[in-house]
Amino acid sequence: MAQCVRSTLNPLRTPHSVTKRVTVKNPAFASVSFLRTLPEFKKYPKPCSLVMSCQGKVQNQQEERPQLSLDDLVTSNRKGEVLGTIKGSLSNCLSETNLLATVPGLKSRIKGKVRDIYDAGDYLILITTDRLSAFDRNLASIPFKGQVLNETSLWWFNNTQHITPNAIVSSPDRNVVIAKKCSVFPIEFVVRGYVTGSTDTSLWTVYNKGVRNYCGNELSDGLVKNQKLPANILTPTTKAADHDVPISPNEIVERGFMTQAEFDEASMKALSLFEFGQRVAKEHGLILVDTKYEFGRSSDGSILLIDEIHTPDSSRYWLAGSYEERFQKGLEPENVDKEFLRLWFKENSNPYEDEVLPAAPAELVTELAWRYIFLYETITGSRIDIIPTQEPIHDRISRNTSQALSSLRQL
Repeated sequence: MAQCVRSTLNPLRTPHSVTKRVTVKNPAFASVSFLRTLPEFKKYPKPCSLVMSCQGKVQNQQEERPQLSLDDLVTSNRKGEVLGTIKGSLSNCLSETNLLATVPGLKSRIKGKVRDIYDAGDYLILITTDRLSAFDRNLASIPFKGQVLNETSLWWFNNTQHITPNAIVSSPDRNVVIAKKCSVFPIEFVVRGYVTGSTDTSLWTVYNKGVRNYCGNELSDGLVKNQKLPANILTPTTKAADHDVPISPNEIVERGFMTQAEFDEASMKALSLFEFGQRVAKEHGLILVDTKYEFGRSSDGSILLIDEIHTPDSSRYWLAGSYEERFQKGLEPENVDKEFLRLWFKENSNPYEDEVLPAAPAELVTELAWRYIFLYETITGSRIDIIPTQEPIHDRISRNTSQALSSLRQL
């Protein structure tokens, strides 16, 4: 692990205050007539008055905040509705893509941990697959995961335009976005609100080893696992090919990854996005524990939010209603993300060193697929449209992407 040097720990504030009422008349995303409608823009920070319950009913939340419980995850009617579809799709996941062979005009492909990125000339095509990544490797394929991640990000992209612009142009398919090209900063802006985690770079792991200065943040003695931090902190990492490496703000500038002005602007955006995300999650009975953001500079010089935002892949979510009681008893928080599957792999293998890992049990894969759906529907207040199909997902994506690019090139 890289040694992080000290810098000042002061939560940055953005001039785009997240407490300001924002009115947006039209979504900023460009589209053409046949492209799939993007998630409706909700005028946050006005509290959301409606939220979809786990039973699929719409409940009025103006008087009191929902208190989710583990029972909502385990026994809800909605879970029963989707479980059969999930199980029936275990063999039809999107694990690999090869649009170079099926979509005309694409120049190259970069395979990421979860997303495959294709160069389409003036645009980038980002395909969100069903691959599950943790411990810097792929662990399994989760039915509908790519769709849920893609649509979760679109919802958040559309609802955070008052904080920062983003690179999204359109979404022609449930697993696809077309984005503006930009120069990507090789830094992941990891923001944390709690001392927790199980990976080598997680805050609890390094803190438990005695580290008290992490990526420029001075950490006091006496913190315990899953404790809320006095203030949200930024713990950046480099975007290394094989393993993310923690880095301090000073090192980022000194090593030429970003200028000081670029880092300051991106940091303010990251911390404001996280504060906003925490508030929205709280309104829906959840805790946004930590997350990561990525940014790039567009051709006009503006800094854009890219990749994904507040998904269960990039973020950790806990149930708010049971957190305090469980924390006081020394119990792990009830989570709504992939942490339980990460823990299973840690208990049954050495995911960092074993060449071959055990196959994830089908019941855990099915449970994780449901949790991703649960999280999307809880936050957005709408049901996600998961449709079982005999058509291979790759064929559908190729067809829709080809049509979208053809129309965009005619504009």
